[in-house]
Amino acid sequence: MSRMMIDCRDVPSESGCTLAIFGERDEVLRAAVAHAVDAHGHSDNAELRDMIASGLREATSELPERGAFVQVIEFSTSRIEEFEDAVQRWSAAIGEARTARWALTGADRDQPNRYLQVVTFPDHAAAMANSEHPATGEFAGQLRKLCDGDATFHNLDVHEVRTF
Repeated sequence: MSRMMIDCRDVPSESGCTLAIFGERDEVLRAAVAHAVDAHGHSDNAELRDMIASGLREATSELPERGAFVQVIEFSTSRIEEFEDAVQRWSAAIGEARTARWALTGADRDQPNRYLQVVTFPDHAAAMANSEHPATGEFAGQLRKLCDGDATFHNLDVHEVRTF
């Protein structure tokens, strides 16, 4: 049986809860219902259980594995907040078709308004499917308007992942 997960960050909430639960499907469902009741004040009923069950997804590793694909996007903008808003809109628009696993955006300390974004995918084919989605095309057009000049893309096949 594959590991499943649910992440409170995937559901809009006033509390801004960041809890993520991983495990076997029944364990995650049981723990998520208890959390929703205890931390968020929901009532334990069939509607809550169905809502939580619909939000379960296959758990992914936090680190990419050999054979995964990473895209590093180098860009400059004086409008980073608008950039981040565009990322949120893209994420909502692409929904479950999103193949990106996670992204990290870092600000260059030595060059103001320069950023690097690292986006991971299970493999190159998944990255291409993500790129070909209409929501991604619209997102790319928005980003061109928000960036100061053209972004540079580095497409990397993951050769090795090492933790220290």
